Amino acid sequence: MISSQQLIEDLTDARHRTLELVSDLTDEQLMGPQLDIINPLLWEIGHVAWFHEKWILRHLWNQEPVREDADYLYDSMAIAHDTRWDLLLPSRAGTLEYMQEVLDRIVECLDSREPEEDAYFYQLGLFHEDMHDEAFTYTRQTLEYPEPSLFSRPECEPSPTEPGGSLPGDVEVAGGTYLLGATRDSPFVFDNEKWAHPVELEPFQIARTAVTNAEYAAFVEDGGYQRQEWWNEEGEKWRQESQVQHPVYWKRESSNQWLRRHFQQILPLEADLPVMHVNWFEAEAYCRWAGRRLPTEAEWEMAASTEFESDGTPEEKKRMYPWGDEPPGNAHANLDSTARGCVNASTLGDGDSAVGCRQMIGNVWEWTASRFLPYPGFVVDPYKDYSEPWFGTRRVLRGGCWVTRSRLIRNTWRNYYTPERRDAWAGFRTCAL
Repeated sequence: MISSQQLIEDLTDARHRTLELVSDLTDEQLMGPQLDIINPLLWEIGHVAWFHEKWILRHLWNQEPVREDADYLYDSMAIAHDTRWDLLLPSRAGTLEYMQEVLDRIVECLDSREPEEDAYFYQLGLFHEDMHDEAFTYTRQTLEYPEPSLFSRPECEPSPTEPGGSLPGDVEVAGGTYLLGATRDSPFVFDNEKWAHPVELEPFQIARTAVTNAEYAAFVEDGGYQRQEWWNEEGEKWRQESQVQHPVYWKRESSNQWLRRHFQQILPLEADLPVMHVNWFEAEAYCRWAGRRLPTEAEWEMAASTEFESDGTPEEKKRMYPWGDEPPGNAHANLDSTARGCVNASTLGDGDSAVGCRQMIGNVWEWTASRFLPYPGFVVDPYKDYSEPWFGTRRVLRGGCWVTRSRLIRNTWRNYYTPERRDAWAGFRTCAL
């Protein structure tokens, strides 16, 4: 059971991260242009505080609203996305005051007793804020805002750039009966991870690392974005409508070399970094070109979490992380923004899974072949809007990325986006046909 003191520390840390990600922006930047894939940041930071207020102060403690208009301003399921720029939002100072008042009241509540069975709602708010903090980095990247000021902190070091590339070849995974999903002895999990259930998997071969920029550039150079045969019907429609020629933040310089944009900086394309900011259609097209396929989420999770008996059968016990049950450290995974970006695909060998896959946690989210669907016997959690409204419309990603908070991620975590999204720090690894 998590303690009140730990929750206070985590909630305070999350709020500090939220403010670091927006404090250097102007009032104009906090609103930004109206785009389908982002929110106005001034609205979004207020929404984060409202979510805490809704589930902790009002749901658990039956307190009166901190602001009488909070539901009208910040309820994301009730407020149409395109209208969020038109709301009469509080000023920056008013928004920060509201956020602080909510946090102060939560700390006061936690000081009065241990959370016990109520810990779910405190952690729900905490992890919700962590997920929005990751989204703030997507927004800053999308809008070409400067690299967040928090990256100037001493613990944030530039990404390693030494040569490395991908590790060649695949690892063999024996398949068999696998318990997909979270087990009932797990700490906090979301409803879409519940509960572990048996699936039968054929033996498969999965790449040791994610696809690199150099590997993906070969697809681009071979006319991958001009040749219809590599794209499925839905992907071809997206390609034609979007008129794309390469990953969204790539561009050619005059010497015919590739560059990429990282926030406001234009950098030479790093051959050995995982390709990122590619959507599901792009990942699937690359696989067709390469004679490969995307792993299913069950295959991905088995490769990340399973140990095998001497006869090749999977053990029933699952690892929480690829390397075991020890919480992530800097030698295991690139998380928490400490590297200021992706690291080379071959680094962080201490984080290898039992079968030999590298960087399955952190660095880049990894698209899978699977649609986001409920597990058998799905029961919605109190926060009904987290999973259920999105089943069947999105594809599953696994593993987290370099800005994901380490307290958030685990092998069973299921992220999900619509297949055309290119703003997430997402790449992919492949399986043999």
